[in-house]
Amino acid sequence: MGLTPYDNQSSIGLLYRYRSFNGYSGQKHQFFPSGSSFFIPRDKKDAPLTGHNNNPNDYELYRTMEIRGRYFIHRRLELNAIVPYNSNSERYNGNTSTISGISDINLFAGYHLIRKLDQATFNQRLIIGAGIKLATGRNDLKTNQGIRYATLMQPGTGSTDGFIYANYLLGYKKFGMSLNSSYKINGENKEQEGIANSSTTFLNFFYNQRLSTDWQVMPSIQFFYEKSAGETYKGVKTGDHEMNNLMGGIGADLFYKNIALNAGIQTNLWQAKTDHPQSAAKIYVGITYNINQLYYLLKN
Repeated sequence: MGLTPYDNQSSIGLLYRYRSFNGYSGQKHQFFPSGSSFFIPRDKKDAPLTGHNNNPNDYELYRTMEIRGRYFIHRRLELNAIVPYNSNSERYNGNTSTISGISDINLFAGYHLIRKLDQATFNQRLIIGAGIKLATGRNDLKTNQGIRYATLMQPGTGSTDGFIYANYLLGYKKFGMSLNSSYKINGENKEQEGIANSSTTFLNFFYNQRLSTDWQVMPSIQFFYEKSAGETYKGVKTGDHEMNNLMGGIGADLFYKNIALNAGIQTNLWQAKTDHPQSAAKIYVGITYNINQLYYLLKN
C-alpha cells in the first residue's frame, strides 16, 4: 500500500498501474511501444487472433485503475480491499486488441507484529498478512467472430486465489528500507485454466525529508523481482508467460497534510530467457487520503 507517515490510520485512494511487455530476446524494448496508449483506450475487439513470429512491433500492455481502501479495527490490525478496473491490449503481427472491465477484487488483512516507529534513531515495523482474490471479473469475453480471448487478456481470471505477505520497514534517522514479499496460491477457472503459484518481492530504499510542517517527501530507489511458471491448463504447466525477472527504478512519495501522492517507474534489469515479449516497463501513480483516526473498534 506504499510508504506513509500515517502508519495506523485508515485511508482511501486511487492507484493507476501500467505494465509493458514488448521486444523479444535480443530486440529493443520500449516503455511505450508504437501505436500503444499509456492511459486506458477504447476497447477494440474486432482484431483476428493470430500467432506471433517474433515481430519487433508485438506488445502486451496491462493497465489497472484501482480503488484501495484500508480500515484499522485495532492499532495493529488493518483490513484492506482493492477494487480494480483492467484494460489489456495485445498486438501480434499487426493485429491489435484491447478489452476492459472490472477485474478481481482483493480482500486481505494485516497484523502489525512489530511497531516501533517513534524512536529517536532506529525505527522498525513488521506486518504479516493474508488475503483472497475473488473471481469477480469477467473472463468470457470474445471477439466479434465469437472466439474467446486468451486468459491473460480477460479483465478477470475466473479463479479464486489466496495469498500471504510480509512487509518489513527499517529506518535509521532519515534513511530507510522497506521490503515486501508475497506468495500467491492460484486456483483454476471453469475452463480449467490458471496461473502457476507465484512470488514477488519489492525492495525500496528511501530518504525521508520534511520540507515544512505540512510537506514531506520520500525519494526512493526501487527493485522488483517476480517469479512464476506461467499459465496452466488442467493443472499442467504450459510454459506460456513464464516470469523470472528483476526490475529496478526510482520513485517518490509526497505528503501534504493528510494527502499522499505516489509515483514510480521501473525498467527491466534482468530476465530469464523467454519466447514471449519481455518485460519493458512498470509505471504507477497514485493519490491517497489518510483519515485522522482516533478510535478503533477493538481496544488495545
